[in-house]
Amino acid sequence: MMFAPLSALSLVAQLIVVADQVPKLDVTPSCRGAAAAGYIQQGVERLQTCINSENRTRDDLATKWATFPAADRAYCVATVKGFSPTYTELATCLEMQQYAREAKKNGPDLKPLPARRR
Repeated sequence: MMFAPLSALSLVAQLIVVADQVPKLDVTPSCRGAAAAGYIQQGVERLQTCINSENRTRDDLATKWATFPAADRAYCVATVKGFSPTYTELATCLEMQQYAREAKKNGPDLKPLPARRR
């Protein structure tokens, strides 16, 4: 009989709990970096603009959260937790998981290239 280490079981339990609702992420460090780098609008409100945008993304995720498979939610939450996470990155991960599943189910939607003439 194989036993999983207690820390692995704890991690799985945490991911399952987290996967039931949109996690609370501290987007301030990431937004602070974006504001300092000038990736968002110029001016004194750069940081707040980023935080507001992330909060809107979180609100949008909250309305769709239950539509994503639990495994995708757990995977994406675990993926973004390793650094300064944002709701935008979480949403992107969930969308990519969805697109990958659809592509796998439906097959590639690629048309063959026309034959070359010599």
